[in-house]
Amino acid sequence: SHQYKWHWNETEEEWYYTSGYIHEALLINLVPGRIHYYQIESNGEKSDKIKFIAAPEPGSDTPLSFFHVGDVGTFGTSVMVTNDIMERMKEKQFHGMIHCGDISYANKFNGSRPDKAEQKVWDTWGQMIEPVGSKLAYMVVPGNHELDIYDSTNENGTIYSKRFIMPGNERYFSFGVGMVYFVAVSTDESIDVNSTQGAWFKDVLTEANANREKYPWLVVYQHRPIYNSNKNHGNWSGLYHAGRDTEVNHTGWPDGFEAMTVEWKVDLVLSGHVHHYERSWPVKNREDVVKSYENVDRPIHITCGHAGKGLYRYWWEDKTQNSYDDEPPRFTAARDNENWGHCELDFLDSKTVVHRMYVMGNDEPKENVTITKISFAQKISASALLILFSIINLL
Repeated sequence: SHQYKWHWNETEEEWYYTSGYIHEALLINLVPGRIHYYQIESNGEKSDKIKFIAAPEPGSDTPLSFFHVGDVGTFGTSVMVTNDIMERMKEKQFHGMIHCGDISYANKFNGSRPDKAEQKVWDTWGQMIEPVGSKLAYMVVPGNHELDIYDSTNENGTIYSKRFIMPGNERYFSFGVGMVYFVAVSTDESIDVNSTQGAWFKDVLTEANANREKYPWLVVYQHRPIYNSNKNHGNWSGLYHAGRDTEVNHTGWPDGFEAMTVEWKVDLVLSGHVHHYERSWPVKNREDVVKSYENVDRPIHITCGHAGKGLYRYWWEDKTQNSYDDEPPRFTAARDNENWGHCELDFLDSKTVVHRMYVMGNDEPKENVTITKISFAQKISASALLILFSIINLL
């Protein structure tokens, strides 16, 4: 409710801020593909009437369009990227947003903000994103600025869980829309098969693969990428040092996680965290790369972490050096540490998806890539033939 405001405390002779109440409402009996209207009333005030189109029902073969961003915040560039997204929504129908963590940057950020998160920053972010989030499903996952009690942010996920209503435990969960099954995972927790998240992840992927006729596309999204060519952050390994005396190791990253995405035929892995844009070739095991987007049989990793926060143009260890080495790794197909922007995914049918990346302020996409894949049945047959061939060679 729009009750957030500044107040003057005459006794203390200073301003203080109060945030509004957070309400939850469940919309039921929505008709897929139909226009719906709603209005919010609180304390005698009413919002404008808001219009949205309900997403296709799970299993539908209706083409599906999603935005994909990460690391947004409330900076001037955040506003400009959000404005670009609003303009795109005027041009075509989008069914949802995938936000890969580091949402508002309202937390205690490296000592530059108070010990507790600033609720006014969360409210400002909400106002900024309202024209988008009020008209489509805004799906998030926690980043290290929402969930990382060991890092400089000191966030335990409480504010995140109050500000967003996601499925399941809200840190890792899954949902189906049309022909796509999305699986969100938390990169600030262990994911090996013996961990709680890892056991859940394996079960979800197993179930998703049993329903590939209903959901031919399987998309995982998370905060930290395991394929990254930017020298800042590197490839997520689950291991980092929090202060001088604390070593944190979230097990299962990256090898256990990747093994499951490959085994269970994940198509796309979306991430943020690294403040740049990067798209991989179809890849597994780091060096096993196919430099083609036709008949893809392994995951493609896309980092879209350039939606507002400062870009990683230069290496932290030496600000005179570019954050990229001159020669990109074999898995990198495209990368950009010079421009802010956002990403989009258009799932056209059971075998075709179009990925686009728009640079902030541009009407035409800088990256426009069509990806086709072999069917799930073909993937299984190819895997079986490979196993058979290996057995024959052993004989």
